[in-house]
Amino acid sequence: MDDHPPSEKQKILIIRFSSIGDIVLTTPIVRALRNKFPYAEIDFLVKKEYKIVIESNPYIDQIHTYQKKDPTIITTLKDQKYDYVIDLQKNKKSKQIISSLGVPFLTFHKQNFRKWFWVYFKINMLPIEHIVDRYFEGIKSLQIENDQLGLDFFIPEHNRFDIDDFPAVFEDGFVAVTLGSMHNTKRIPGDKIIEISKIIHKPMILLGGKDVVKDGEAIASQMSERIFNFCGKLDLYQSASVMQMSSCVLACDTGLMHIGAALQVPMAVLWGNTAPEFGMYPYMPQNKALYRNFEITTLSCRPCSKLGYKKCPRGHFKCMLSLDNQDIADFINQF
Repeated sequence: MDDHPPSEKQKILIIRFSSIGDIVLTTPIVRALRNKFPYAEIDFLVKKEYKIVIESNPYIDQIHTYQKKDPTIITTLKDQKYDYVIDLQKNKKSKQIISSLGVPFLTFHKQNFRKWFWVYFKINMLPIEHIVDRYFEGIKSLQIENDQLGLDFFIPEHNRFDIDDFPAVFEDGFVAVTLGSMHNTKRIPGDKIIEISKIIHKPMILLGGKDVVKDGEAIASQMSERIFNFCGKLDLYQSASVMQMSSCVLACDTGLMHIGAALQVPMAVLWGNTAPEFGMYPYMPQNKALYRNFEITTLSCRPCSKLGYKKCPRGHFKCMLSLDNQDIADFINQF
């Protein structure tokens, strides 16, 4: 740690390796640093596969990519002669890099013990605080203020999706649905999506990567006139563009949810085994009415993990299946 903040022309490195949503959640810090130090060089270290998340961010000067067991990354970063590091990853690898660079650094409180305590003992001692606010608390010695403008996600113009490419039924508005998540117990079950699609006013467009192509096909086959499956067909920018054009987003706890928050799109967020109190809910400080968290707070088994599982440990998946479809549809239909 260091009490001497970077000066106007120094070089600052931000570390956040992964994943999509977590990287998007660092963008208020990037923007605040640029506003505070307009002439400083602000660089970012990220895993290679997630470079796309920030490569269009105008507040970042240079992006360094990291791959597991990469022997050259330390040398590359040393050659940059950074004056300051802001560690928003705070794991073994980021600590190793900071130690090797030997420069002043700042980091944040991950609250991992309190999350663990809630998961295993079902006693919630977590502060009511979004992770973005924890990031700002961690760098308060820089005297940087949160501008409360939310998250950033920049879509290059050539990656924007054209509304004319949609089937005609979607031209009067649609609901974008995020299918994918790294863990199945965060995902919205296909049957639930189908039931919700029957009672909302607009048709649906399904979004997700190649890992959920079959899920998207199975859902769309049940409601072919009301649901269009884009899973596995769009890159991240195109998916974001579709969300930006949507009337509302039906989301789970996943990276696209945070991109939707960055784009200030109305969102119904369905929570499975994780909980908003972990600090990763939609970050729209000036537009909180645009989103609503749907969760079952009375389940004694929830949260069962701060990350997720391949399947419900107890076999019932009530945290998702018991959410009120009509309540969710009523919120979406407002938009």
